[in-house]
Amino acid sequence: MTPLAVTAYTATSAMGSGLTAQLDALRHARSGLRLNDISTTPLACWIGRVDGVETSALPAALEAWDCRNNRLAWLGLNQDGFLDQVNAARRRYGAGRIALLLGTSTSSIGATEEAYRRLDPDGGFAQDMRRPAIHGPHSLAAFVAAALELDGPCLTISTACSSSAKVFASAERLIRLGLVDAAVVGGVDTLCDSVLFGFNALELVSTEPCRPFDATRSGISIGEAAGFALLERTDVASDAPQLLGYGEASDAHHMSTPHPDGLGAELALNDALARAGLDAGQVGYINLHGTASQKNDEVEAALVGRAFPATTRASSTKGFTGHTLGAAGIVEATIALQAIEHGLVPGNLGGSTPDPDCGAQFAWHNEQQRIDVALSNSFGFGGNNACLAFARAGFTA
Repeated sequence: MTPLAVTAYTATSAMGSGLTAQLDALRHARSGLRLNDISTTPLACWIGRVDGVETSALPAALEAWDCRNNRLAWLGLNQDGFLDQVNAARRRYGAGRIALLLGTSTSSIGATEEAYRRLDPDGGFAQDMRRPAIHGPHSLAAFVAAALELDGPCLTISTACSSSAKVFASAERLIRLGLVDAAVVGGVDTLCDSVLFGFNALELVSTEPCRPFDATRSGISIGEAAGFALLERTDVASDAPQLLGYGEASDAHHMSTPHPDGLGAELALNDALARAGLDAGQVGYINLHGTASQKNDEVEAALVGRAFPATTRASSTKGFTGHTLGAAGIVEATIALQAIEHGLVPGNLGGSTPDPDCGAQFAWHNEQQRIDVALSNSFGFGGNNACLAFARAGFTA
């Protein structure tokens, strides 16, 4: 495919608000995980909670959209000069020529939970919760469209944990087909009871901080995050990092368990490499999906071992953030971009006893080296898989 320029990007997670905080946490191997302090009833687990969401506020003109998920989105938009970059793009192309594609797995379901906990005597929503716009899956994208004053195509993509990786693929298609000139992509998911107790019911939640690819791993830690990126044609910004390619696949093996041979994940990987015109030996770093669940890590480690040479570096960063669900794709894409920009291979935080399936590709501690190409894997429930390929500015395969 023709590469696209990533002219702006930002992320907010348990590591902190903005790229500087994220880079600092990665460099110092500092996890953002904490004991669960958000569920309405006790649940023994660790979470990746973003500080400041409860004390933040939306501008008066956007108050009708107020809920925890949209507050986190607003925090994310106000980092790293991202709003200024989008405003400049809107002036350059027009509000109708910029697409908005956002991934989320639960959107603002936390607000709906609250509404049901506070039903009035007649069984209806309390007056302040009678805002239909925040009780639907499109709440996030509709809110961000209003906040950014964009009138172009506006899509919500909800494919579980691959949601905010797949937005890059949809954006490339819209730009390639000439339907838009640029795209804002990203994703937001916040912690709430449905997420915590839902994953706990599947016996996937660990009572300890998650340990991706560790031989004694015991499950995931759930986090929340917001992240965004602006994609444009490379002739607009030849000095920006590039989206070289993407791959998508759906193996539909099981509702919550990956294909035992990693069939869908491998299809997505091969699709991304082919679309980017790369061979596996050109990849410097892979940000793995690495949730610390038994099956995911087993399958992904085997895939890395058979697909990449020992010189390729690979790690999961969910020990820093927790699994941020529908926001995982965008947050980990920004980490891949920072790996390229700063020559930093983040260590596989939390993994102290490597699983026997892990090969020489795994970076257990931070490493400093030039990275020209970085991949980001995102594998969702139902076998919905995505892989993104990024490169430094000016890279040619």
